[in-house]
Amino acid sequence: MQNKTLRKLGAATVTAALALTGFIAAAPAQAATKTIGIAYSLGGRDVPGFNQLAYIGVKPLLDKNKSIKLIESQDNPTATDDQRAERLRLMAGRGANPIVVVGFTYAAALGKVAKEFPKIQWGIVDDSSVKAANVQSIVFKEEEGSYLVGVAAALSSKTKSVGFIGGVNTPLILKFEAGYIAGVHSVDKTIAVKSTYISNFPDFSGFNDPAKGYEAAKGMYENGADVVYAAAGGTGTGMHKAASELGKWSIGVDADEATYPAHAAYKKTILTSMLKRVDLGTRAFVADALAGKKTAGVKTWGSKQGGVGYTTTGGYITKAVAAKIDAAQKKIASGAVVVPTDPTKA
Repeated sequence: MQNKTLRKLGAATVTAALALTGFIAAAPAQAATKTIGIAYSLGGRDVPGFNQLAYIGVKPLLDKNKSIKLIESQDNPTATDDQRAERLRLMAGRGANPIVVVGFTYAAALGKVAKEFPKIQWGIVDDSSVKAANVQSIVFKEEEGSYLVGVAAALSSKTKSVGFIGGVNTPLILKFEAGYIAGVHSVDKTIAVKSTYISNFPDFSGFNDPAKGYEAAKGMYENGADVVYAAAGGTGTGMHKAASELGKWSIGVDADEATYPAHAAYKKTILTSMLKRVDLGTRAFVADALAGKKTAGVKTWGSKQGGVGYTTTGGYITKAVAAKIDAAQKKIASGAVVVPTDPTKA
C-alpha cells in the first residue's frame, strides 16, 4: 500500500537541528555538480507531512546519484514576502537548480524571484498563481482524496454526525472540506457534517495550534460527531488527542498520521489518513528538470495520476469498507464522478 512506502521512506528523514541561518547544507554547492534546492514551509522536513514528503520525493534521486547535492531552507511564522524572496535568492545564488518551493505562502516571493533567475527551473507545491516560463505549479486534487476519507467516515459513523476542521480558511482548504462533505453524502445524505476553521487568511496560525484543534474537535465530539477529519497541519494533533480521550475516530491528512512519532499515543483512534502524494509530484518535477526537460506549466495530481489516496494502517478500515472506497476512487479516476471544490455545492 502507499502508506507503507511513505512510512518506510519517512523513517529515513530524521536529521539534525536546523542551523540558525535557516539552511541545511548537505554539501557546498559546486559549479561542476548539480544541486537541488528545497524551500520548506513552516516546520521543515523533520516534521511529518507535506514538507517531509517533498524531501522523500527527491531522496531516491540523491541516493541514485551521489554527485547531486542538496541545499534546504525553511519558512518561519513571522516571515514576510520580502524575506521569503531573499531566501530564494540565496538558494539560487548558491547554485541550486531546480528548486522546489513548498506551499502557497511562497507564491508572491516566487513571482518576483523567478523573473530574476530565468535559467533556474522552479516548482511550487500547492499554488498555480505563479505564471512564468520557468515555473511549474505542482498541484493536487485534494477534494478527491478528501472524498475518499469522507466515504470512510460515513461508513464508520454510528451517530450520523461527522466533523471537519480546517486550519486556515483559504480556497485550498475549502477544497478539502468540499470533497469530504461530498464523500460523506455519497454514502448517506442524512449524515450531518459540522465544519469549522481555526483562523482566517492571512492569519496562518491555524496550521499549528494543537490546543485550538483539541477544543474544536472536543466540541464536535461532545455534540454528537463520532468521526472528525482535520486539514490543519500540526493543529490536527489536538484533534487526535480529543478523539483518543473520548473514544472517537479521527482522520489525518497528507501523509499516514498514524505513523507519526508525535501521534504514538493516538494510533488507535486514527481511522485513516488522506494521502496527498507530494513526494510523487516533487520527484517527477525534479527528475524532469535534471534531465533537461521543459517543466513549466501546471501539473495536476489526482486519483487518475495516483496523486491522492487513503491509508489502512491499524486495520480499522475493513475489507468491505476499503472495497467501497476503492470503487469510489475508480469512478473518480474515470470521470464518472466529479468531486466539487466548493463546500456550498457539495
